[in-house]
Amino acid sequence: MTYPEPSCETLARTLSAADDHGEGSGEGQVGIATKTRAKPKKPSQFKVLMLNDDYTPMEFVVMVLKRFFHMDLEQATRVMLHVHQKGVGVCGIFPYEIAETKVNQVMDFARQNQHPLQCTLEKA
Repeated sequence: MTYPEPSCETLARTLSAADDHGEGSGEGQVGIATKTRAKPKKPSQFKVLMLNDDYTPMEFVVMVLKRFFHMDLEQATRVMLHVHQKGVGVCGIFPYEIAETKVNQVMDFARQNQHPLQCTLEKA
């Protein structure tokens, strides 16, 4: 057996009667359900840093910057010279997982080519 949908008036009378008899104390009340959306938080950013050493050729550093950080020749040369003169330079700023991957790629590539080039990351 199916029952007809109660009308809004029927629901209102039922709730009103429940309130009159002290029933419910908040239970069974009709309200509007709202869904709040939390704004997604931007992921923390990390700087990928390249450290200077006296053994890795400048051409190799430029190649690494072009290959792994997609820099053009001019930008890669500028960053390489900054690393050479200041001892450290920023290769890029990325979310943690990407920064970590880039550091590992650079370190593996340098090791494969027998260069002591060091790359690290720090919170931006």
